[in-house]
Amino acid sequence: MQRRPPFTLEFYEDENGNEPVLQWLRSDLTAMQRRAIGLAMYELLEHEGIDVCKTEFGKALGEGLYEFRLRHDGEEILARKSPLRLRVDRITGRSERILLRVFFHPHGDKMILLLGGYDKRRFPKRQDKEIAVARKRLGEWKRSQASRAAQGEDPRRAT
Repeated sequence: MQRRPPFTLEFYEDENGNEPVLQWLRSDLTAMQRRAIGLAMYELLEHEGIDVCKTEFGKALGEGLYEFRLRHDGEEILARKSPLRLRVDRITGRSERILLRVFFHPHGDKMILLLGGYDKRRFPKRQDKEIAVARKRLGEWKRSQASRAAQGEDPRRAT
């Protein structure tokens, strides 16, 4: 029986109900990139939470913003967690260089808010812009949480 991850991922949702990270995952990534980031977020981010920053996979950016860094494909992630689980079932039959970033914010006891993501290989000079967007989203999310708390709503409850 597989153990349930202690952390839950939550997608940032803007005022129009859009979830930019979910849209990025579905629309902008190749099948191999989606598999790699999905496995990595499950095997690492959902299981380690903020402690991922004690590894090569995470970095604190300050003011409550963190970066999840991925340079490995899905098979490498599986082999890293448990060599016995490694299966050779590549989607395209060839390897693809992975260099993805996901910006996140931990909140509550076990929640990880996903604020932004991009492919650093395709857009190597966008790091500062992407961090600024993630910081803006985090500020909007915090204001929304404060407003909900002031209105007597549970700010931890997803909208």
